[in-house]
Amino acid sequence: MKFTLSWLRDHLETEASVHEIAEALTDLGLEVEEVVDPADALGAFRTARVIEAKPHPNADRLRVCRVEAWPDGAEGKPEEVQVVCGAPNARTGMVGVFAPAGTYIPGTDVDLKPGVIRGEASNGMLCSEREMMLSDDHEGIIDLPGDTPLGVRFVDWLAEHDPGKVDPVFDIAITPNRPDALGVRGVARDLAARGLGTLKPYEPGKVAGSFESPINVTIDADVKEKGCPLFTGRVIRGVKNGDSPDWLKARLNAIGLRPISALVDITNFFTYDQNRPLHVFDADIVKGDLRIHYIDAPVDLEALDDKTYTLQPGMMAISDAAGVESIAGVVGGAPSGVTRETVNVFLESAYWDPVTIAATARKLKVNSDAKYRFERGVDPAFTLPGLEAATRMILDLCGGEASEVVLDGAVPETDRACRLDTDRVASLVGMEIAAETQRATLRALGFSIDGDMAHPPSWRPDVQGPADLVEEVARIASLTRLQGRPMPRAHEGVPQPILTPMQKREAAARRTCAALGYHECVTYSFIDEAAARLFGGGTDATRLENPISSEMSHMRPDLLPGLLQAAARNQARGFADVALFEVGPAFHGGEPEEQVVQVCGLLVGHTGPKDVHGQRRGVDLFDAKADAEAVLAALGAPAKVQVLRGGAGWWHPGRHGRICLGPKKALGVFGELHPKVLRAMDVKGPAMAFTVWPAEVPVPRSAATTRAALELADLQAVERDFAFVVDADVEALTLVNAAAGADKALIDEVRVFDEFVGGSLGEGKKSLAITVRLQPQEKTLTEAEIEAVAGRIVEKVGKATGGVLRG
Repeated sequence: MKFTLSWLRDHLETEASVHEIAEALTDLGLEVEEVVDPADALGAFRTARVIEAKPHPNADRLRVCRVEAWPDGAEGKPEEVQVVCGAPNARTGMVGVFAPAGTYIPGTDVDLKPGVIRGEASNGMLCSEREMMLSDDHEGIIDLPGDTPLGVRFVDWLAEHDPGKVDPVFDIAITPNRPDALGVRGVARDLAARGLGTLKPYEPGKVAGSFESPINVTIDADVKEKGCPLFTGRVIRGVKNGDSPDWLKARLNAIGLRPISALVDITNFFTYDQNRPLHVFDADIVKGDLRIHYIDAPVDLEALDDKTYTLQPGMMAISDAAGVESIAGVVGGAPSGVTRETVNVFLESAYWDPVTIAATARKLKVNSDAKYRFERGVDPAFTLPGLEAATRMILDLCGGEASEVVLDGAVPETDRACRLDTDRVASLVGMEIAAETQRATLRALGFSIDGDMAHPPSWRPDVQGPADLVEEVARIASLTRLQGRPMPRAHEGVPQPILTPMQKREAAARRTCAALGYHECVTYSFIDEAAARLFGGGTDATRLENPISSEMSHMRPDLLPGLLQAAARNQARGFADVALFEVGPAFHGGEPEEQVVQVCGLLVGHTGPKDVHGQRRGVDLFDAKADAEAVLAALGAPAKVQVLRGGAGWWHPGRHGRICLGPKKALGVFGELHPKVLRAMDVKGPAMAFTVWPAEVPVPRSAATTRAALELADLQAVERDFAFVVDADVEALTLVNAAAGADKALIDEVRVFDEFVGGSLGEGKKSLAITVRLQPQEKTLTEAEIEAVAGRIVEKVGKATGGVLRG
């Protein structure tokens, strides 16, 4: 929404500066996106007199001018400056506009420098209007009246004698709930309520008709119910549709609209001045009366934007006896549009349903000023006054005589009342505003107050309840007056923690993954069906009823699909080595209990960049295992766990492990992802990953906030080595778990340190060597006790693997 300062002052009596107005508009919620003030670029240009202008000795079309310049302004002393000028109107004694060396010339986008032109020094410039971006005139330099004061800023002289050329332009952003601010008068009303001036009265008055309108209007009954409650119009005959006056063209040009003709410019003026879109038909082209109706069969219409649109059934149109003449409330038709030769016109002012207009414009892909305003809501009560005001301007600028007004329908009922509770401002906003001040604010905005009930004006469809009244009061009072206050404590003393154990675990997992060098991802909870099926999902239980797109049709069964898609995008852009993690929910159904929080990490590529030491290597499953164990340690998981097989199908069958506290208590899983999954997700592998389920980590029995005391054994540990001959297909993990289970109290650690295959062992056999560390807690172990534990280890391993001690 654009408007000029002088346009605003047509509605607002104010002496506020451009800066003050801009600050107030933003504070009122009408955010100023830009202020274009021509004066900002023209401050260095001052009036000056040409003492002498003589022909250039070396150029026929140039003149050498001696200029009486005032570099320090009218209060300073004049200096004589020589300027080489090519303007044909440069002459001795004239008063012009001088720019000294170093001045930025906006029309040519250059910084003026001293120079020598054809052997003559030139230390400034006598400027034309185009060089100052005041107009396109460059036939000669600016020639001011002879009595113009010398040394004054040219912008100050313009502000007094031709203010339109230095009129600041405001560009403000309008939120959808403020259609009233799409007119300059609505903006002025807000500023007046803030106290930046006084809103000028505006009473359009009625224009008496001198004859009956030859064109009548009717609204179909089904349209009148909702689509178009009111349609008004009148014929104006004998108009002269020439150029608009300079003031009107200047305003339209300032806000980016091209002046076309007086009639069209008048309708555009009211669109921005009063938020009242209008339309004029060439009355000599209209056949019979006008009818507002819904389209019942597809019909084509060439519109005023030189495009042809196909209206579909259900869209509103304005038709005459010959056919459709306009897309109602959206854009007019070209055949009945006015031209320079138009003599008789039909001026239309109507109220259209915002939803119907928005739906029609969206289907036809039309964007017009009228559509933009009607879909947000214009003032229905100003429909007829807007017609009268536009009629008066047409008669004043184009001449002619007006007919009686014809109309069908009635102004829709907008009266409603909201209870004004003056104490709610303090509770909702935190500001103390006197009750009478609140009422005065609402009255200034056009509300009527009846006791403790406030009636919003017809131009404010957004005010629907008591909270909206509080918002209006606080907005005008300025939310910058809010003072920060600490919230009162619910209880004395140190407040209780508010984070749940799961929230604390999620935060700890994020910190740990970030410390390990992973980058956090936040991916969509929706994925496509094919990706969901790769990870055990994709069923009807997780299908979305109304998906955003076909790539987001199902709730994710795991976090890994999103991380793999992110890795694929990074690889496609040349980032082959990635470490990503995410903390979030995975879903196995549509109910709240059918989702579980996961901590997932993904490693692809190498451990680091190439280096001279050769330390770079590809990531492996032990990297994922170490990171998963670090996350579990941060979550408070027990140190003693089992690593078992039996992971889901998207893990590599021989290169993964489940971290468990028992066969049925899994805390997480780590390993290499299956190659078929990587191919389906377009990831260049191998890829290592881990998944941790924070909810599965047992809650500590003690709720102490301090770290537990360090427990160190004061008795010497004992290590014994065993070498077992087992079948070649026996997994080392099975043997390690069996040995560890021989005496859980004494055995502190079991690790594999050697594997031997072949030789004297025979076909299908191998030797696995392990070290078992025994840590006594109460007394030093005797040799007999050590041998007893060793016997139990041999027995356990034998039962679990069929292995025997290697001789």
